[in-house]
Amino acid sequence: MPKQLLDKLSIYVPKTRLEERPVERLVELAEKKDRSVNYLVVEAILQYLKQEEKRK
Repeated sequence: MPKQLLDKLSIYVPKTRLEERPVERLVELAEKKDRSVNYLVVEAILQYLKQEEKRK
């Protein structure tokens, strides 16, 4: 069965990174910017992809 491209994404935050409070910080920033957490995450991913693709 071929892999399908999904329009949903969930992430696992490793225990070693929980002390950095990534989810709580995203929620706080989303409220400040009047955006959804999903919007911020997608923006971050797109910025990361552009940065990495420039390196190649």
